[in-house]
This record gives sequence, C-alpha cells and structure tokens, in this order.
Amino acid sequence: MGTMQQQSTSNETIHASPSVRKLAREMGLSLDQISQSIQSQTLRKEDVYAYVNSRMSGDAAPTPTSVGTSAIPHIQQPDWLSFGETETVALSRINKLSAQHLHRVWLNVPQVTHFDETDITELEAYRNQLKGKAKQLGFSLTQLVFIMKAVVSGLKHFPRFNSAIDASGENLVQRNYFNLGIAVETPNGLVVPVIREVDQKSLFELAEELGDLSRRAREGKLKANEIRGGCFSLSSLGSIGGTNFTPIVNAPEVGILGLGRSILRPSRVGEELVDRLIQPLAVSYDHRVVDGTCAARFTRHIANLLTDARRLML
Repeated sequence: MGTMQQQSTSNETIHASPSVRKLAREMGLSLDQISQSIQSQTLRKEDVYAYVNSRMSGDAAPTPTSVGTSAIPHIQQPDWLSFGETETVALSRINKLSAQHLHRVWLNVPQVTHFDETDITELEAYRNQLKGKAKQLGFSLTQLVFIMKAVVSGLKHFPRFNSAIDASGENLVQRNYFNLGIAVETPNGLVVPVIREVDQKSLFELAEELGDLSRRAREGKLKANEIRGGCFSLSSLGSIGGTNFTPIVNAPEVGILGLGRSILRPSRVGEELVDRLIQPLAVSYDHRVVDGTCAARFTRHIANLLTDARRLML
C-alpha cells in the first residue's frame, strides 16, 4: 500500500492530460518512468509513443545520461564560443529517446550491411498501370508496398531474419507472423509504425494502411499497439536522394532494409542500349543471428522478386 501511495503522489506532480494518462495506463507504463527518461514533468502523447519505441528491445527503462557513459570515454567538448557565436537548441523528446535506443543497439548488436541492387523497370510499369485505380479509391500506390511483399517472401524463405535472440542469449525466438515496421519522418522525429500480417493483405490494402499510418504518425495520433510487434523494418530515403546508406538494426529485430533513390542506367538488351530503372538495396543485420551468406541470399531473393512484379502475386 505504501508503494502504491508513493507512486500515486509522484504521478500527481507530473503534468499530463487525461488522454495521456489513459494511454500510459493502457500500455502498463508509469508516468514516473517516462518523465525520468526525458527529464521533464510535462508529458504528451508523443512522449509515450517515443518511450515505447525506445524500449522495443525489452531493455530496462532508459535513464538520463550524458553522451558518454562510465564504460565509454567522453568526447571532449571544446569551448565553442572561442571560435565564434553559438546557440543551444534543445533536442525533441523523441530525438532524445531515439538516441538512447540507437546508442544501446549500436553497442550491443554487431551489425553488418550487405548491398545489392535490382532492376525494377517492369515493376514500375506495372505500378503505373494500377496507380490510377488506387488514386480513385483515395490512396497512393507506392513502390514500397511491392517491396514489403518481397520482404515477407524473404522472411519466409530465410526465417533467421524473422527471429530474435531471447533474454538468455542462448536461444532464438522464431516468429510465425509477418509484421513490418516502416520508418516515417515526423515533425518531432522518426517513428516506426508497424503494419501487421503483411502476408495476408493485398497490395491495395497495404497501400491504404501505409498511407493512413504514415499520416497519423506525422500528426502524432498513432495508437500504442501500432508501434509495437515488428519483425523486420524498412527505411526508405528514395524520395529524398542518395545512392545508398547503412540503416541501423531496430533491435530486438535482426534485420532492416534500406532503400536509396532508384536511378536510370543504360543496359544492353540484345543489340540495343536501353535505360533500366535500378533500385539499390541495403540490408543491415545482426551478425550473431545471420551470417553473410544468408544475408546475401536473402537480399538476392528480394531483388529477384522485384525484377518481375508478377512473382509477388504467386
């Protein structure tokens, strides 16, 4: 009773709307935990979502720390003012929580990235045939939904990518469902909503759900269960640019696919040189679970499927 009274009293000192308090209760979280992690007595819904995102690995609640830790030497900060005028800009709450999670992942997961590419000329032609109908139905049909289907096929053929290391570190938890996390840029930082049962949904169903989740992520209106339960993640920078990049594994997942911008490249077809649309692929993986040959075959499997969209329908 004493402990419950102490927590209640502490929670009352935290400023949070009734909807934020309800969300925290539904997720089984203490307002104290969230408040301590962001060093603020004022909580918003986005803080709760970011806190859950940061704990997807099942780690203990993050605690405020400096950039360095007792185990890692600090990076010495110079006197910036001695070089010129400066200003201090506060990180958003999501930025701080994401930084803590990514830092833990970087320290705990031996990551390797495998690069490949695929010819998506026919896939893009097929998408163009369908996108008019999708627009009439009120949503956009992007390349990403085709890639999601290819990834799920890869997870089925290479189940190590759909597993996770258990708490003991001696076993793998093999998932028999296929939920994909999709990185979405929001005004407050990166959020990764999860689309469930991707294998059981059509291209149009995925396109509509992806559009809805992305919109609500940017508006900060995602529900708690919409950012949990992912098996594998995708991060696309193709609309911005870049030939390739190295995405960071979103542990406890063991893999993530990064997508750069597709480019037109002249290729010889018979006696002619024709432009083909080439999509770069970058798969980062946890080397404790996946070895290089498995990663190469997994990525090539996805690449082969994307060369002919009809294979995705089989």
